[in-house]
This record gives sequence, structure tokens and C-alpha cells, in this order.
Amino acid sequence: MPALPCPPILFADDFLLVVDKPAGLRSVPAGGEGRQDCLATRVQAAWPDALIVHRLDAATSGLVLFARGAEMLRRMSLAFEQRTVGKRYVAMVHGHVAHDSGEIDLALRADPERRPRQVVDPVRGRRALTRYRVLDRQGEGDEAVTRVELKPVTGRSHQLRVHLLSIGHPILGDPLYAPAASAVAFARMHLHAVQIAFMHPHTRVPMLFDSTLPF
Repeated sequence: MPALPCPPILFADDFLLVVDKPAGLRSVPAGGEGRQDCLATRVQAAWPDALIVHRLDAATSGLVLFARGAEMLRRMSLAFEQRTVGKRYVAMVHGHVAHDSGEIDLALRADPERRPRQVVDPVRGRRALTRYRVLDRQGEGDEAVTRVELKPVTGRSHQLRVHLLSIGHPILGDPLYAPAASAVAFARMHLHAVQIAFMHPHTRVPMLFDSTLPF
């Protein structure tokens, strides 16, 4: 079987790769037959030493960082833990978000009855914090949507998706958290990792990368 195409590489040196993941492609392999195709395996076909540093949900598109080798992975994983990596997302959500900017500070945990879903749980959940800013509002009534910029301070599973749902504005086309009609109406989930910024772990030069918004 021929190798599957590698998604666009925005940056590559001896230490790092910055890759633009398409929507619908898993970040890492999943369990079960026929679920091994993913971003990591496609990148590793060209760069065997590439190790994924962080993940995006399969339905989310945008920038993903790979480290070349275990030492670079250790350094970049530490940068994520210390929250020195800046990430910016853009989403289109149902309805008009009332405030022009704000924070969503709601703890999250896995829902064991409906995996892989996450739920808000202020008692047993882990703290999750998202900052948002409205970019524009469009339409009226049932057609109302808002384009919103998101900056996750923490990195919980499904954090942006559940936080937006919790304020009454699920993401367009979200197959898990939006109304069923939304997933039918939109061919993809409207969530994209548009920017990543970090200090290069070897050269110590500040790096910033942008991805074109696909919706």
C-alpha cells in the first residue's frame, strides 16, 4: 500500500517540526483494526525521529508541534507543562455570544458513561480555564453564529468544546456536543488551531507560526 500523504509542514529543522493537521485525521493511532492512520504515523514516514508533543482532537484542524528525538520532546513537554507555549484557536459557534470577551473557568472530568465525552464537574473535575474574544457576529435567529478567538490556559481533553457548550454556544458541526442537526448541516467541526508560539528549545529564538483559517 502506498504511503499516505503527509500534511503540510510549516517548519522543519534538526530539532522540531510544525505541521498543519487537516480536520478528520487523528493525532495518534486509535485502538482497533483500521484505526492506525494518523498524523503521527504520516509524519514519521518522512521523519522517523519525530515525536508528537501535543494533540488535537480528530475533528479539529490546525497546528501541531513535533519534537525530533527524546531530548527535544522532554524540553517541549516541559514548556507545555510550564505554560510557556502560546496557543490560539478560532471557532464558529451557534448563537451570538453576549460578551465581547471573558473567561470560562469550569473544571472538567471524563464522563465514564459516554466516553470520550467530558463534563463540567466543580467537585471532581480538574481545573480548566479558557479565555475568549469575539471576532464577529453573523446572522439572526436560528442562523445566528459567532466567530470567537480562544486561548486555552490549561489543556484538558475537549476543553474548548465543552467550555463553549457550557455557556450555550456549541461549535458548529461538533459531532459530540452540538445538536445532531449541526453535525448534519456542516461537513466539519469549526475549530482550528490558528497559531502557536514558543521559545525554540535549542536556539532559544522566539518562534511563532500561523495557519490559514479554513472556514
